[in-house]
Amino acid sequence: MNRVIAFFVLICFLTACNNNDRQDTPTETTKTPDNTPPLINYSVIKAIPHDTSAYTEGLLFHDGQLYEATGTEPEMPESRKSMFGTVDLATGKITPKVTIDRNKYFGEGIVFLDGKVYQLTYTTKVGFIYDAKTFKKLGEFTFPSKEGWGMTTDGVHLIMSDGSSNINYLDPNSFRLVRVLGVTDNNGPVSNINELELIKGYLYANQWQTNYILKIDTTSGKVVGKMNLDGLENDARNKYPGAEVLNGIAYDSTNGKVYVTGKLWPSIYEIKFPF
Repeated sequence: MNRVIAFFVLICFLTACNNNDRQDTPTETTKTPDNTPPLINYSVIKAIPHDTSAYTEGLLFHDGQLYEATGTEPEMPESRKSMFGTVDLATGKITPKVTIDRNKYFGEGIVFLDGKVYQLTYTTKVGFIYDAKTFKKLGEFTFPSKEGWGMTTDGVHLIMSDGSSNINYLDPNSFRLVRVLGVTDNNGPVSNINELELIKGYLYANQWQTNYILKIDTTSGKVVGKMNLDGLENDARNKYPGAEVLNGIAYDSTNGKVYVTGKLWPSIYEIKFPF
């Protein structure tokens, strides 16, 4: 009788242990948080004409005037130039202020800072400096990156991209590299950072070969938002089949307006979104 009771007690104990083991086992796998940068919604205010021969490399406002920088190579059509100039917002026509030798240089981004204009070139590691009023050439400079792409400024530094995931801050006097901002998102480094614009303390960057404009935290380099401009590229290509990739973002700080375009696009679009 005692053996039977002891055996019964042992079975109950083992069953209880097994039940406890099952209760301690999680029923679901813990999910990791989704750190994908949120999409930024935007609306199109209007479209204005854009020169379809303009292979856009830079777009910016200075003193209420829209400027555009373009690039070209010798094998491209003669109508394309490596230059920068003012854009007529009614017609899209560019009035050149500076044109560089297309057989030597592929013009890239520009920026105004302290009464000067700085212009990058693509693979020659040469930049040009001009007077911001007369556009007379003042000199040349070299930069540490292998390539020059987009430019903007925080009022102190020249901020340039080179097609990698890094954004470089240069001293405008010595052109010494003073800071490198590595751009990352939930998948790691984000390459092909191109045309740049500083808006309300955040860097906005075209990502080359995509229709994304990325919103970048200037402290951490994290992409904290992104705009998908597929609709604008589709509209541009429907209007002009020769239109190429999105490139160009300009912010007019006097009225808060933002304009975007692309290489050989027939339109510049004024868009609105939360900064």
